[in-house]
Amino acid sequence: MYQSDSTDYRRRETVSQMFWRSCLGRFIIIMGVLLVILTIAYLTAPSKQTMLDEMNDNILQCMEANDSVRGDWIDDAVNNIGYIFTKADSTKVGLEWREAFDKYNRLEVYRHAFWTTAYIYNNIRTEGTRVGIGAFGVVVPTVNFNDFLLRIGPMHKGYDQRLIKTVIIPDDDLGKNPDIQEFHYQRNPDN
Repeated sequence: MYQSDSTDYRRRETVSQMFWRSCLGRFIIIMGVLLVILTIAYLTAPSKQTMLDEMNDNILQCMEANDSVRGDWIDDAVNNIGYIFTKADSTKVGLEWREAFDKYNRLEVYRHAFWTTAYIYNNIRTEGTRVGIGAFGVVVPTVNFNDFLLRIGPMHKGYDQRLIKTVIIPDDDLGKNPDIQEFHYQRNPDN
């Protein structure tokens, strides 16, 4: 395209525009935003008492939901999301379940710099299982009914009892074998 005048169309950028477009400027801005987010996370991480109260409520709701039918991991995830917004009905969970949970399980809360975690310890899961994460003032449960121990019984009754018992199958007549031929499914078996 032909220019009729000989003026220069480039304009001079301000210092703030040059800073915004430079790599160092973008890095400093991203670090500033990250620092603000981490400061908010540090200040809003749930306390130990808040985490204990919320996790006890979430465990009661998990016991309510798993009284008869157990689902897969998707059902557990949907239930855990629902536990964030609801409270447990204390009349649905039997007192014996709560006493058994307190007797055989131990719930511990650990406060980290920017979040809080809750773990359940019992005889089956001695290393502990994480059942909740708290960050930005919200406690997100990851609890599953299989994480806690509610009853204990002996594995076998005595030391003289064998763990693997030999079972004797009675020698009864089980009937006559059908006339199955090779590639039976491809042709008429009567031929």
